[in-house]
Amino acid sequence: MDTVTPGPAASERYESPLLTRYASPAMSVIFSERRTVLLWRRIWLALAETQRELGVDIREEQLAALRANVDRIDFEAAAAHERELRHDVMAHVHAYGDAAPAARGVLHLGATSADITDNANLLQLREALELVRGRVLDVLRPLAAFARRWAELPTLGFTHFQAAQPTTVGKRACLWIQDLLLDLAEVERRTAGLRLRGFRGATGTQASFLALFDGDAGRVEELERRMCARLGFGGTYAVTGQTYPRKVDALVLDALSGVGQSCAKFAHDLRLLQHLHEVEEPFGERQIGSSAMPYKRNPMRAERMSGLARWLIVTAQNAGWTAAGQWLERTLDDSSNRRLALPEAFLSADALLVLYRDVVEGLAVSPEAIRERLRTELPFLASEMLLAEGVKRGGDRQSLHEAIRRHSLAARGPDANGDREAASSGGPAERFLAALESDDRFPFGPGELAALLTPEAFTGLAAEQVERFLTDEVDPLLEARSSVSVAKGEVRV
Repeated sequence: MDTVTPGPAASERYESPLLTRYASPAMSVIFSERRTVLLWRRIWLALAETQRELGVDIREEQLAALRANVDRIDFEAAAAHERELRHDVMAHVHAYGDAAPAARGVLHLGATSADITDNANLLQLREALELVRGRVLDVLRPLAAFARRWAELPTLGFTHFQAAQPTTVGKRACLWIQDLLLDLAEVERRTAGLRLRGFRGATGTQASFLALFDGDAGRVEELERRMCARLGFGGTYAVTGQTYPRKVDALVLDALSGVGQSCAKFAHDLRLLQHLHEVEEPFGERQIGSSAMPYKRNPMRAERMSGLARWLIVTAQNAGWTAAGQWLERTLDDSSNRRLALPEAFLSADALLVLYRDVVEGLAVSPEAIRERLRTELPFLASEMLLAEGVKRGGDRQSLHEAIRRHSLAARGPDANGDREAASSGGPAERFLAALESDDRFPFGPGELAALLTPEAFTGLAAEQVERFLTDEVDPLLEARSSVSVAKGEVRV
Protein backbone atom coordinates (compact mmCIF):
# COMPACT_ATOMS: atom_id res chain seq x y z
CA MET A 1 0.00 0.00 0.00
CA ASP A 2 1.35 3.42 -0.97
CA THR A 3 1.95 5.87 1.82
CA VAL A 4 1.02 9.51 1.51
CA THR A 5 3.47 12.05 2.83
CA PRO A 6 1.51 14.83 4.50
CA GLY A 7 2.02 18.31 3.13
CA PRO A 8 3.44 21.15 5.19
CA ALA A 9 1.32 22.67 7.90
CA ALA A 10 -0.44 25.92 7.08
CA SER A 11 2.17 27.93 8.99
CA GLU A 12 4.96 26.34 6.93
CA ARG A 13 3.70 27.20 3.45
CA TYR A 14 2.92 30.44 1.72
CA GLU A 15 -0.69 31.55 1.83
CA SER A 16 -1.94 34.68 0.13
CA PRO A 17 -2.44 37.54 2.61
CA LEU A 18 -5.52 38.45 0.60
CA LEU A 19 -7.09 35.33 2.13
CA THR A 20 -5.47 35.29 5.55
CA ARG A 21 -5.51 39.02 6.34
CA TYR A 22 -7.55 41.20 4.05
CA ALA A 23 -10.48 39.91 1.99
CA SER A 24 -13.75 38.66 3.41
CA PRO A 25 -14.75 34.98 3.50
CA ALA A 26 -17.74 35.87 1.32
CA MET A 27 -15.49 36.87 -1.59
CA SER A 28 -12.98 34.07 -1.12
CA VAL A 29 -15.77 31.47 -1.23
CA ILE A 30 -16.86 32.67 -4.68
CA PHE A 31 -13.49 31.79 -6.17
CA SER A 32 -12.81 28.72 -4.03
CA GLU A 33 -12.03 25.40 -5.66
CA ARG A 34 -15.19 23.85 -4.28
CA ARG A 35 -17.45 26.62 -5.60
CA THR A 36 -15.74 26.42 -9.00
CA VAL A 37 -16.21 22.67 -9.34
CA LEU A 38 -19.79 22.89 -8.06
CA LEU A 39 -20.49 25.34 -10.89
CA TRP A 40 -18.91 22.96 -13.39
CA ARG A 41 -21.14 20.17 -12.15
CA ARG A 42 -24.20 22.41 -12.17
CA ILE A 43 -23.48 23.19 -15.82
CA TRP A 44 -22.86 19.54 -16.72
CA LEU A 45 -26.14 18.58 -15.09
CA ALA A 46 -28.06 21.41 -16.76
CA LEU A 47 -26.52 20.48 -20.11
CA ALA A 48 -27.56 16.84 -19.78
CA GLU A 49 -31.07 17.79 -18.64
CA THR A 50 -31.52 20.15 -21.58
CA GLN A 51 -30.12 17.66 -24.08
CA ARG A 52 -32.60 15.02 -22.86
CA GLU A 53 -35.46 17.52 -23.25
CA LEU A 54 -34.33 18.08 -26.84
CA GLY A 55 -34.23 14.43 -27.77
CA VAL A 56 -30.74 13.18 -26.95
CA ASP A 57 -30.73 9.61 -25.65
CA ILE A 58 -30.21 10.30 -21.96
CA ARG A 59 -32.24 8.31 -19.45
CA GLU A 60 -33.92 9.82 -16.41
CA GLU A 61 -32.02 7.48 -14.09
CA GLN A 62 -28.76 8.89 -15.47
CA LEU A 63 -29.90 12.41 -14.62
CA ALA A 64 -30.97 11.22 -11.18
CA ALA A 65 -27.48 9.87 -10.60
CA LEU A 66 -25.95 13.19 -11.58
CA ARG A 67 -28.32 15.11 -9.31
CA ALA A 68 -27.64 12.82 -6.37
CA ASN A 69 -23.90 13.38 -6.61
CA VAL A 70 -23.64 16.97 -7.80
CA ASP A 71 -22.20 18.24 -4.51
CA ARG A 72 -20.31 15.09 -3.50
CA ILE A 73 -16.89 16.08 -4.81
CA ASP A 74 -13.92 13.80 -4.24
CA PHE A 75 -11.03 16.20 -4.71
CA GLU A 76 -8.43 13.52 -4.03
CA ALA A 77 -9.85 11.36 -6.80
CA ALA A 78 -9.89 14.34 -9.15
CA ALA A 79 -6.26 15.11 -8.28
CA ALA A 80 -5.28 11.54 -9.04
CA HIS A 81 -7.01 11.73 -12.43
CA GLU A 82 -5.30 15.05 -13.19
CA ARG A 83 -1.85 13.65 -12.44
CA GLU A 84 -2.50 11.09 -15.14
CA LEU A 85 -4.54 13.11 -17.63
CA ARG A 86 -2.83 16.52 -17.20
CA HIS A 87 -6.19 18.19 -17.77
CA ASP A 88 -8.17 19.68 -14.91
CA VAL A 89 -11.58 19.65 -16.56
CA MET A 90 -11.32 16.08 -17.79
CA ALA A 91 -10.07 15.04 -14.36
CA HIS A 92 -13.34 16.27 -12.88
CA VAL A 93 -15.38 14.70 -15.68
CA HIS A 94 -13.84 11.38 -14.62
CA ALA A 95 -14.34 12.10 -10.89
CA TYR A 96 -18.01 12.98 -11.47
CA GLY A 97 -18.38 9.84 -13.59
CA ASP A 98 -16.82 7.77 -10.82
CA ALA A 99 -19.42 9.14 -8.38
CA ALA A 100 -22.29 8.57 -10.84
CA PRO A 101 -21.16 5.63 -13.02
CA ALA A 102 -24.58 5.22 -14.62
CA ALA A 103 -24.20 8.67 -16.15
CA ARG A 104 -20.54 8.46 -17.12
CA GLY A 105 -21.32 8.11 -20.81
CA VAL A 106 -23.55 11.19 -21.06
CA LEU A 107 -21.32 13.70 -19.30
CA HIS A 108 -19.87 16.56 -21.35
CA LEU A 109 -21.66 15.55 -24.57
CA GLY A 110 -20.70 17.86 -27.44
CA ALA A 111 -18.86 20.20 -25.11
CA THR A 112 -15.36 21.59 -25.05
CA SER A 113 -13.74 22.63 -21.78
CA ALA A 114 -14.59 26.31 -22.31
CA ASP A 115 -18.29 25.43 -22.56
CA ILE A 116 -17.97 24.51 -18.89
CA THR A 117 -15.21 26.69 -17.48
CA ASP A 118 -16.02 29.94 -19.25
CA ASN A 119 -19.69 29.82 -18.38
CA ALA A 120 -18.72 29.02 -14.79
CA ASN A 121 -16.34 32.01 -14.79
CA LEU A 122 -19.15 34.27 -15.92
CA LEU A 123 -21.36 33.03 -13.10
CA GLN A 124 -18.52 33.79 -10.68
CA LEU A 125 -17.92 37.23 -12.15
CA ARG A 126 -21.58 38.11 -11.78
CA GLU A 127 -21.72 36.99 -8.15
CA ALA A 128 -18.46 38.75 -7.31
CA LEU A 129 -19.59 41.98 -8.98
CA GLU A 130 -22.81 41.89 -6.99
CA LEU A 131 -20.79 41.57 -3.79
CA VAL A 132 -18.59 44.51 -4.81
CA ARG A 133 -21.74 46.51 -5.56
CA GLY A 134 -23.06 45.81 -2.08
CA ARG A 135 -19.75 46.80 -0.52
CA VAL A 136 -19.68 50.12 -2.40
CA LEU A 137 -23.19 50.90 -1.20
CA ASP A 138 -22.23 50.01 2.36
CA VAL A 139 -19.43 52.58 2.17
CA LEU A 140 -21.66 55.23 0.61
CA ARG A 141 -24.26 55.10 3.39
CA PRO A 142 -22.01 56.14 6.31
CA LEU A 143 -19.98 58.44 4.05
CA ALA A 144 -23.14 60.33 3.08
CA ALA A 145 -24.07 60.65 6.77
CA PHE A 146 -20.57 61.98 7.50
CA ALA A 147 -20.83 64.54 4.69
CA ARG A 148 -24.22 65.76 5.91
CA ARG A 149 -23.05 66.03 9.54
CA TRP A 150 -20.03 68.17 8.62
CA ALA A 151 -21.56 70.01 5.66
CA GLU A 152 -21.07 73.46 7.18
CA LEU A 153 -17.77 73.12 9.07
CA PRO A 154 -15.23 75.36 7.28
CA THR A 155 -11.82 73.83 6.70
CA LEU A 156 -8.72 74.95 4.90
CA GLY A 157 -8.70 73.83 1.30
CA PHE A 158 -5.52 72.64 -0.37
CA THR A 159 -4.23 72.70 -3.91
CA HIS A 160 -0.78 71.19 -4.48
CA PHE A 161 -1.07 70.50 -0.73
CA GLN A 162 -0.55 74.24 -0.25
CA ALA A 163 -3.07 76.39 1.59
CA ALA A 164 -5.92 77.41 -0.71
CA GLN A 165 -9.43 78.85 -0.40
CA PRO A 166 -11.52 77.29 2.39
CA THR A 167 -14.05 74.57 1.73
CA THR A 168 -16.03 72.50 4.24
CA VAL A 169 -15.36 69.08 5.70
CA GLY A 170 -18.63 67.82 4.23
CA LYS A 171 -17.86 69.20 0.77
CA ARG A 172 -14.54 67.38 0.75
CA ALA A 173 -16.33 64.15 1.70
CA CYS A 174 -18.64 64.68 -1.27
CA LEU A 175 -15.63 64.44 -3.55
CA TRP A 176 -15.01 60.94 -2.19
CA ILE A 177 -18.69 60.10 -2.65
CA GLN A 178 -18.69 61.32 -6.25
CA ASP A 179 -15.83 58.94 -7.09
CA LEU A 180 -17.72 56.01 -5.59
CA LEU A 181 -20.89 56.91 -7.48
CA LEU A 182 -18.96 56.66 -10.74
CA ASP A 183 -17.57 53.30 -9.63
CA LEU A 184 -21.02 52.05 -8.67
CA ALA A 185 -22.42 52.98 -12.07
CA GLU A 186 -19.58 51.16 -13.80
CA VAL A 187 -19.91 48.04 -11.63
CA GLU A 188 -23.66 47.93 -12.25
CA ARG A 189 -23.15 48.44 -15.98
CA ARG A 190 -20.63 45.62 -16.20
CA THR A 191 -22.86 43.32 -14.16
CA ALA A 192 -25.90 44.03 -16.33
CA GLY A 193 -23.86 43.52 -19.49
CA LEU A 194 -22.60 40.03 -18.64
CA ARG A 195 -23.86 37.21 -20.85
CA LEU A 196 -23.13 33.52 -21.04
CA ARG A 197 -20.41 32.35 -23.37
CA GLY A 198 -22.91 29.86 -24.74
CA PHE A 199 -22.35 26.27 -25.85
CA ARG A 200 -20.29 26.48 -29.00
CA GLY A 201 -17.75 23.66 -29.03
CA ALA A 202 -14.05 23.81 -29.85
CA THR A 203 -13.85 26.94 -32.03
CA GLY A 204 -17.23 28.52 -31.39
CA THR A 205 -18.96 27.13 -34.52
CA GLN A 206 -21.38 24.80 -32.63
CA ALA A 207 -20.35 22.00 -35.02
CA SER A 208 -20.24 19.37 -32.26
CA PHE A 209 -23.75 20.25 -31.05
CA LEU A 210 -25.05 20.33 -34.61
CA ALA A 211 -23.76 16.77 -35.04
CA LEU A 212 -25.31 15.74 -31.70
CA PHE A 213 -28.69 16.98 -32.92
CA ASP A 214 -28.36 15.31 -36.35
CA GLY A 215 -27.95 18.59 -38.20
CA ASP A 216 -30.97 20.29 -36.60
CA ALA A 217 -29.85 23.89 -36.13
CA GLY A 218 -33.11 24.80 -34.42
CA ARG A 219 -32.40 22.41 -31.58
CA VAL A 220 -28.86 23.78 -31.27
CA GLU A 221 -30.26 27.28 -30.79
CA GLU A 222 -32.94 26.02 -28.42
CA LEU A 223 -30.21 24.36 -26.32
CA GLU A 224 -28.61 27.76 -25.76
CA ARG A 225 -31.91 29.47 -24.93
CA ARG A 226 -32.80 26.83 -22.35
CA MET A 227 -29.31 26.80 -20.83
CA CYS A 228 -29.45 30.58 -20.40
CA ALA A 229 -32.75 30.22 -18.57
CA ARG A 230 -31.40 27.45 -16.35
CA LEU A 231 -28.29 29.41 -15.44
CA GLY A 232 -30.08 32.73 -14.98
CA PHE A 233 -28.74 34.74 -17.91
CA GLY A 234 -30.69 36.72 -20.47
CA GLY A 235 -28.55 35.71 -23.42
CA THR A 236 -25.16 34.77 -24.81
CA TYR A 237 -22.41 36.59 -26.66
CA ALA A 238 -23.48 36.44 -30.29
CA VAL A 239 -20.17 35.10 -31.59
CA THR A 240 -17.19 33.58 -29.80
CA GLY A 241 -14.10 31.62 -30.55
CA GLN A 242 -13.38 28.85 -28.11
CA THR A 243 -13.75 31.33 -25.22
CA TYR A 244 -15.97 34.27 -24.41
CA PRO A 245 -14.32 37.57 -25.43
CA ARG A 246 -11.47 38.26 -23.04
CA LYS A 247 -12.34 41.90 -23.53
CA VAL A 248 -15.12 41.17 -21.02
CA ASP A 249 -12.55 40.42 -18.33
CA ALA A 250 -10.69 43.61 -19.19
CA LEU A 251 -13.84 45.72 -18.85
CA VAL A 252 -14.80 44.08 -15.56
CA LEU A 253 -11.34 44.52 -14.06
CA ASP A 254 -11.24 48.11 -15.31
CA ALA A 255 -14.30 48.71 -13.11
CA LEU A 256 -12.45 47.17 -10.16
CA SER A 257 -9.41 49.31 -10.95
CA GLY A 258 -11.70 52.33 -10.67
CA VAL A 259 -12.74 51.16 -7.22
CA GLY A 260 -9.07 50.90 -6.31
CA GLN A 261 -8.41 54.42 -7.57
CA SER A 262 -11.24 55.85 -5.48
CA CYS A 263 -10.10 53.97 -2.39
CA ALA A 264 -6.55 55.21 -2.90
CA LYS A 265 -7.70 58.82 -3.28
CA PHE A 266 -9.63 58.63 -0.02
CA ALA A 267 -6.77 56.88 1.78
CA HIS A 268 -4.17 59.40 0.62
CA ASP A 269 -6.40 62.31 1.61
CA LEU A 270 -6.98 60.82 5.04
CA ARG A 271 -3.27 60.23 5.61
CA LEU A 272 -2.61 63.90 4.89
CA LEU A 273 -5.47 65.02 7.13
CA GLN A 274 -4.31 62.74 9.94
CA HIS A 275 -0.87 64.32 9.72
CA LEU A 276 -2.62 67.67 10.23
CA HIS A 277 -4.65 66.18 13.15
CA GLU A 278 -7.86 67.38 11.47
CA VAL A 279 -9.55 64.09 10.55
CA GLU A 280 -8.29 60.74 11.82
CA GLU A 281 -9.12 57.10 11.24
CA PRO A 282 -10.35 55.00 14.18
CA PHE A 283 -7.74 53.85 16.67
CA GLY A 284 -8.34 50.90 18.98
CA GLU A 285 -8.01 51.28 22.73
CA ARG A 286 -5.12 48.80 22.81
CA GLN A 287 -3.85 49.44 19.27
CA ILE A 288 -0.10 49.99 18.90
CA GLY A 289 1.02 52.61 16.40
CA SER A 290 4.74 51.90 16.55
CA SER A 291 6.89 49.29 18.26
CA ALA A 292 9.54 51.92 19.02
CA MET A 293 7.47 55.10 19.48
CA PRO A 294 4.51 54.38 21.80
CA TYR A 295 3.01 57.85 21.35
CA LYS A 296 2.39 57.42 17.63
CA ARG A 297 -1.07 57.13 16.11
CA ASN A 298 -0.27 56.02 12.59
CA PRO A 299 -3.01 55.85 9.92
CA MET A 300 -2.49 52.12 9.52
CA ARG A 301 -5.83 51.33 7.88
CA ALA A 302 -5.46 54.11 5.32
CA GLU A 303 -1.88 53.05 4.63
CA ARG A 304 -3.08 49.49 4.08
CA MET A 305 -5.69 50.81 1.66
CA SER A 306 -3.00 52.66 -0.28
CA GLY A 307 -0.94 49.48 -0.65
CA LEU A 308 -3.87 47.25 -1.61
CA ALA A 309 -5.16 49.83 -4.10
CA ARG A 310 -1.77 49.87 -5.81
CA TRP A 311 -1.90 46.07 -6.03
CA LEU A 312 -5.43 46.12 -7.47
CA ILE A 313 -4.72 48.80 -10.08
CA VAL A 314 -1.66 46.91 -11.33
CA THR A 315 -3.33 43.48 -11.19
CA ALA A 316 -6.28 44.74 -13.23
CA GLN A 317 -3.92 45.51 -16.11
CA ASN A 318 -3.42 41.78 -16.62
CA ALA A 319 -6.86 41.43 -18.18
CA GLY A 320 -6.06 44.02 -20.81
CA TRP A 321 -2.86 42.24 -21.78
CA THR A 322 -4.70 38.92 -21.90
CA ALA A 323 -7.36 40.38 -24.19
CA ALA A 324 -4.65 41.85 -26.40
CA GLY A 325 -2.76 38.57 -26.55
CA GLN A 326 -5.44 36.22 -27.86
CA TRP A 327 -4.35 34.23 -30.91
CA LEU A 328 -7.09 33.64 -33.46
CA GLU A 329 -9.77 31.41 -31.88
CA ARG A 330 -7.91 30.78 -28.62
CA THR A 331 -4.55 30.37 -26.92
CA LEU A 332 -3.93 28.65 -23.60
CA ASP A 333 -1.61 31.24 -22.09
CA ASP A 334 -4.56 33.12 -20.66
CA SER A 335 -5.47 30.29 -18.28
CA SER A 336 -2.61 30.62 -15.81
CA ASN A 337 -2.91 34.41 -15.76
CA ARG A 338 -6.69 34.47 -15.31
CA ARG A 339 -6.50 31.98 -12.43
CA LEU A 340 -4.50 34.64 -10.60
CA ALA A 341 -5.76 37.95 -11.95
CA LEU A 342 -9.52 37.45 -11.75
CA PRO A 343 -9.83 36.24 -8.15
CA GLU A 344 -7.03 38.43 -6.79
CA ALA A 345 -8.50 41.58 -8.33
CA PHE A 346 -11.86 40.84 -6.72
CA LEU A 347 -10.29 39.86 -3.40
CA SER A 348 -8.32 43.14 -3.41
CA ALA A 349 -11.41 45.22 -4.21
CA ASP A 350 -13.33 43.43 -1.48
CA ALA A 351 -10.58 44.03 1.07
CA LEU A 352 -10.36 47.71 0.17
CA LEU A 353 -14.07 48.29 0.56
CA VAL A 354 -14.18 46.40 3.86
CA LEU A 355 -11.44 48.72 5.13
CA TYR A 356 -13.10 51.81 3.65
CA ARG A 357 -16.36 51.13 5.46
CA ASP A 358 -14.56 50.42 8.73
CA VAL A 359 -12.61 53.67 8.50
CA VAL A 360 -15.59 55.85 7.56
CA GLU A 361 -17.73 54.48 10.37
CA GLY A 362 -15.04 55.53 12.87
CA LEU A 363 -13.75 58.79 11.41
CA ALA A 364 -12.87 61.34 14.09
CA VAL A 365 -13.04 65.06 13.24
CA SER A 366 -11.19 67.68 15.30
CA PRO A 367 -12.99 71.03 14.83
CA GLU A 368 -10.45 72.75 17.10
CA ALA A 369 -7.48 71.78 14.96
CA ILE A 370 -9.40 72.72 11.81
CA ARG A 371 -10.32 76.17 13.17
CA GLU A 372 -6.79 76.83 14.37
CA ARG A 373 -5.29 76.11 10.96
CA LEU A 374 -7.89 78.33 9.32
CA ARG A 375 -7.16 81.10 11.80
CA THR A 376 -3.47 81.11 10.88
CA GLU A 377 -4.01 81.01 7.13
CA LEU A 378 -7.22 82.93 6.51
CA PRO A 379 -5.83 86.50 6.64
CA PHE A 380 -3.47 85.64 3.79
CA LEU A 381 -6.13 83.80 1.80
CA ALA A 382 -8.44 86.78 2.22
CA SER A 383 -6.06 89.16 0.47
CA GLU A 384 -8.33 89.55 -2.56
CA MET A 385 -11.34 90.34 -0.39
CA LEU A 386 -9.31 92.80 1.72
CA LEU A 387 -8.08 94.47 -1.43
CA ALA A 388 -11.63 94.88 -2.75
CA GLU A 389 -12.93 96.13 0.58
CA GLY A 390 -10.10 98.67 0.81
CA VAL A 391 -10.92 100.01 -2.64
CA LYS A 392 -14.59 100.35 -1.64
CA ARG A 393 -13.47 102.52 1.27
CA GLY A 394 -11.54 104.88 -0.98
CA GLY A 395 -8.13 103.25 -1.14
CA ASP A 396 -5.90 103.07 -4.22
CA ARG A 397 -5.92 99.55 -5.62
CA GLN A 398 -2.23 99.39 -6.64
CA SER A 399 -1.05 100.98 -3.41
CA LEU A 400 -3.15 98.52 -1.39
CA HIS A 401 -1.81 95.59 -3.40
CA GLU A 402 1.78 96.60 -2.66
CA ALA A 403 1.00 97.03 1.03
CA ILE A 404 -0.56 93.54 1.22
CA ARG A 405 2.37 92.02 -0.64
CA ARG A 406 5.02 93.57 1.58
CA HIS A 407 3.22 92.96 4.88
CA SER A 408 2.32 89.34 4.05
CA LEU A 409 5.89 88.45 3.12
CA ALA A 410 7.25 90.16 6.22
CA ALA A 411 4.74 88.47 8.50
CA ARG A 412 5.71 84.99 7.36
CA GLY A 413 9.42 85.32 8.05
CA PRO A 414 12.35 87.61 8.88
CA ASP A 415 12.28 90.94 7.04
CA ALA A 416 14.73 91.96 4.36
CA ASN A 417 17.26 93.02 7.00
CA GLY A 418 17.08 89.66 8.77
CA ASP A 419 15.26 91.10 11.80
CA ARG A 420 14.13 87.87 13.46
CA GLU A 421 13.12 89.65 16.66
CA ALA A 422 10.47 91.60 14.78
CA ALA A 423 9.25 88.42 13.15
CA SER A 424 8.86 86.64 16.46
CA SER A 425 6.22 88.91 18.01
CA GLY A 426 2.96 86.97 17.61
CA GLY A 427 2.01 84.57 14.87
CA PRO A 428 2.10 85.40 11.15
CA ALA A 429 -1.64 86.06 11.01
CA GLU A 430 -1.56 88.47 13.94
CA ARG A 431 1.52 90.27 12.57
CA PHE A 432 -0.05 90.60 9.14
CA LEU A 433 -3.34 92.05 10.42
CA ALA A 434 -1.54 94.39 12.83
CA ALA A 435 0.67 95.69 10.02
CA LEU A 436 -2.30 96.35 7.74
CA GLU A 437 -4.25 98.15 10.44
CA SER A 438 -1.25 100.40 11.21
CA ASP A 439 -0.68 101.19 7.53
CA ASP A 440 -2.16 104.57 6.58
CA ARG A 441 -2.98 103.26 3.12
CA PHE A 442 -5.62 100.94 4.60
CA PRO A 443 -8.87 102.62 5.72
CA PHE A 444 -9.63 100.18 8.54
CA GLY A 445 -9.99 100.84 12.25
CA PRO A 446 -8.70 98.59 15.06
CA GLY A 447 -10.33 95.16 15.00
CA GLU A 448 -12.24 95.77 11.77
CA LEU A 449 -10.08 93.46 9.69
CA ALA A 450 -10.38 90.56 12.11
CA ALA A 451 -14.15 90.99 12.15
CA LEU A 452 -14.25 90.55 8.38
CA LEU A 453 -12.37 87.25 8.52
CA THR A 454 -15.08 84.79 9.51
CA PRO A 455 -14.37 81.41 7.87
CA GLU A 456 -17.98 80.93 6.76
CA ALA A 457 -17.65 84.01 4.55
CA PHE A 458 -15.04 82.24 2.41
CA THR A 459 -16.62 78.83 1.74
CA GLY A 460 -18.88 80.02 -1.04
CA LEU A 461 -21.75 77.62 -1.71
CA ALA A 462 -19.95 74.59 -0.27
CA ALA A 463 -22.60 73.79 2.34
CA GLU A 464 -25.40 74.29 -0.16
CA GLN A 465 -23.59 72.07 -2.67
CA VAL A 466 -23.38 69.30 -0.08
CA GLU A 467 -27.09 69.38 0.68
CA ARG A 468 -28.09 69.61 -2.97
CA PHE A 469 -25.76 66.76 -3.97
CA LEU A 470 -26.93 64.49 -1.18
CA THR A 471 -30.60 65.32 -1.61
CA ASP A 472 -30.74 65.23 -5.40
CA GLU A 473 -28.32 62.42 -6.22
CA VAL A 474 -27.10 60.38 -3.29
CA ASP A 475 -30.24 59.92 -1.19
CA PRO A 476 -32.43 58.75 -4.12
CA LEU A 477 -29.74 56.33 -5.26
CA LEU A 478 -29.35 54.82 -1.79
CA GLU A 479 -33.11 54.65 -1.30
CA ALA A 480 -33.55 52.82 -4.61
CA ARG A 481 -30.95 50.29 -3.46
CA SER A 482 -31.97 50.11 0.17
CA SER A 483 -32.45 46.34 -0.02
CA VAL A 484 -28.88 45.80 -1.24
CA SER A 485 -26.52 45.03 1.60
CA VAL A 486 -23.84 42.50 2.39
CA ALA A 487 -22.37 41.02 5.53
CA LYS A 488 -19.88 43.38 7.13
CA GLY A 489 -16.34 42.19 6.58
CA GLU A 490 -13.92 41.88 9.46
CA VAL A 491 -10.77 44.00 9.58
CA ARG A 492 -8.46 41.38 10.99
CA VAL A 493 -5.07 43.08 10.91
